[in-house]
Amino acid sequence: MDITLYDTTLRDGTQREGLSLSVEDKVRICQRLDDLGIRYIEGGFPGSNPKDTEFFERARGLELAQATITAFGSTRRKETAPEDDDGLRALLDTGCEALCVFGKSWDVHVTETLRTTLEENVSMVFDSVKYLKDAGRTVFFDAEHFFDGYVRNHWYATEVCTAAAEAGADAIVLCDTNGGTLPQDVARIVRVMVNEIPAPIGIHAHDDAGCGVADSLVAVDAGATHVQGTMNGYGERTGNADLVQIIPALKLKMGKDCVTDEQLRLLTEVSHFVAETANIAPDQHRPYVGTSAFAHKGGVHASAAARLPEAYEHVDPGLVGNLARVVVSELAGRASLVMKAKELGVDVETEHEVVERTLEAIKEKEHAGYTFEAADGSLEILLAKTRGAYVPFFDLESFRVIMEKREDGRVMTEATIKLRVEGHRFIATAEGNGPVNALDKALRIAIGRFYPALAEIELTDFKVRVLDEKKGTGAVTRVLIESTDGVRGWGTVGLSENIIEASWEALVDSIEFGLSHPVEGTGEAS
Repeated sequence: MDITLYDTTLRDGTQREGLSLSVEDKVRICQRLDDLGIRYIEGGFPGSNPKDTEFFERARGLELAQATITAFGSTRRKETAPEDDDGLRALLDTGCEALCVFGKSWDVHVTETLRTTLEENVSMVFDSVKYLKDAGRTVFFDAEHFFDGYVRNHWYATEVCTAAAEAGADAIVLCDTNGGTLPQDVARIVRVMVNEIPAPIGIHAHDDAGCGVADSLVAVDAGATHVQGTMNGYGERTGNADLVQIIPALKLKMGKDCVTDEQLRLLTEVSHFVAETANIAPDQHRPYVGTSAFAHKGGVHASAAARLPEAYEHVDPGLVGNLARVVVSELAGRASLVMKAKELGVDVETEHEVVERTLEAIKEKEHAGYTFEAADGSLEILLAKTRGAYVPFFDLESFRVIMEKREDGRVMTEATIKLRVEGHRFIATAEGNGPVNALDKALRIAIGRFYPALAEIELTDFKVRVLDEKKGTGAVTRVLIESTDGVRGWGTVGLSENIIEASWEALVDSIEFGLSHPVEGTGEAS
């Protein structure tokens, strides 16, 4: 049984608090969802705002391999003929081959929200679906608040869905709009509807009770063949059912055809792309695609996982485009460190003394407040120092940072660095919008002529954490810096009672790690 995937990130997902997508963002996400194998992509609510109107105009020229852009709207207004309804006309004017209309299926919403009769609402649903079908479009009917309505008046909820089916709807989508229905109830009700409604049944779940994914999966098990959701579970309140979790569960655990093997391997990449485009940090603990989804931290666990990964990983991470990795911390044993070193390209399996000294150093540093879980760059440099293989790219003589608040209200930071490179002494000064930015600029001025690869290294994130708030301004501060050279990303860590010193330590590790792994074609200068 094939499953139809329907993505509503661009409409329902954008109702998440703080999430906003430009028209260009929507177009780019559409193309990646098409790559992933999504069959229908809901683009927005035409006529509701200029952005969605512009998107549908742009969508006409999109060349997609298999996805169909879908427009979303309401059934006709009460006591209005469908051909006279502005909303239905706006749907047709998009030119979309597929349309999705929602209507009320809970009687209390009909009488109290729409303030019309139950009979008129059924006619609104039937007339709207038939009008759009007669125009030659694929039409999906979203039965809004269906599960709450079914529990309170199952005769009426069923009648509404039957009307949509008899009007020719290509799928009747049962919506848990309030997100509070539990999986066992979803399964029971979907099973009944599959037998009673003469049309394919779909599911649209929200996550208010933490059951959005489970509700979607049990609905499929009960006979639903159309699944709606959003990437990364974005959506109003606590979000929608997460397609990032639903897709691999359907494919790998339930044996349902929904995407190809090649498309499934894009899952992690597309999930992160959507997050970055929405300006939301990817959740490192998200199932299947998070950087921690297949991370092994405990020493014994990590060692055993390396020998028999299937005993410790519920799926092969490569199937969803992710990687298994070892996280080194104070919990690490020898095997964990050896595996992590190999992951970093360093073979220390026979260097027993090096391993022991490095483990001791890690434990001492983490006791002081360092963390290497998100700082692979600093860990590799620590390994190099322990092995005696560390060669600094420059020798610091001193640095000075001055902050100046100017008459016009602007705050400017100036950093001066004195250092030596290959026996030459350099002094460099730069201004920045903060101490780290100023130090970074001054360092680049001082050493950039020696290391062309430095131009490719960019700091992408800067995190500060005070480790002992009770000490007030004298507390130890930990700084984590994330960097990239456009090909790979890495993290580094610094620790000090002085935030600028901690930042400098993390900054230097970041630069030295990047220079140790230059992008091809940007090697060090002689």
